[in-house]
Amino acid sequence: MKKFKTYTGALLVSVIIGAVFMVFILTTVNILAVEDNEASFESESIYLSQVQPGFQPTPTITRAEQVMKALAEAYPRQIDRVEFRRGDWAVLLRGTWYYFSEGKMLPENLLSQASSYSPHGFYNYQAELPLWRTPSEEEQERLRNASDLRNQRQIRRSPHFFDTLWRAGNHSEAYERVKTMRFLGQPVTVHFMIMENLSLVEETILTAAKTNSQVQAWINSIGRIESWQWRNISDTQTRSYHAYGLALDITPRSYGGKETYWLWTQRSRQDWWNVSYNERHHPPAEVIKAFEKYGFIWGGKWLFFDTMHFEYRPEILILSGMPAESRR
Repeated sequence: MKKFKTYTGALLVSVIIGAVFMVFILTTVNILAVEDNEASFESESIYLSQVQPGFQPTPTITRAEQVMKALAEAYPRQIDRVEFRRGDWAVLLRGTWYYFSEGKMLPENLLSQASSYSPHGFYNYQAELPLWRTPSEEEQERLRNASDLRNQRQIRRSPHFFDTLWRAGNHSEAYERVKTMRFLGQPVTVHFMIMENLSLVEETILTAAKTNSQVQAWINSIGRIESWQWRNISDTQTRSYHAYGLALDITPRSYGGKETYWLWTQRSRQDWWNVSYNERHHPPAEVIKAFEKYGFIWGGKWLFFDTMHFEYRPEILILSGMPAESRR
């Protein structure tokens, strides 16, 4: 009996230690800036930290369920329902079921070809920009390897889900969906379904500018705003959100010697990851918050930074516990 109790106690301790270790591993994997998955090497899907302060993974809900329910909440006009079917979570989008398929978002007829695609970036976005710190030697080596691997291996994500979501599977279809509007005094061409949200962003920024000289100075410094353009992300086979009319690159007349895009920085210095926030061209915090308030994320919070870039991704904000005030 004594041996049985000892064995039972040891087993219980082992189970507890194992559970704690798994939580540690999950948290560590999320916090690491660069993953071993090839999807991590795309500049438009990497972030400084995947875990919000205080965020705890819910063990009873899979990531697949979280993502698909976030998509259904973000796009209620396009997605009819979400359910678990045929062993995976799926959403019914415009009459077609799309399956999570380990983040690859594939229709049923392409599930057998899942190995041909990289996962999409469904991540937890930072509410605040983390404090800057110099990466350790180990982290720098991983970043160096990640950069080299990105240049050698082409990322290819299935465009089918987002093509269907925005009804923009080719240049002609995308052109039919975009409209030109004024934003902060500049003409921009965006998908018609986000025009109201972008107008609300502008209203919020202009209101802030009345009492905040930094915001007004930032508006005055804008040289141009690049919006819709049918193209892939630089050096990849993955469709850019610019191709759907969902992204803006807001560039100033002068960067004042500061950096804005990691890939451009890499051309002049290999250790692009050591470029501190003070060396980067950042919009005022009030501008970033205005975009986030209405469903946009900012590329300055990605590890592979792109500080001029904003894109409409309300599902990312929902996954991160940052509800937008207006979603379409």
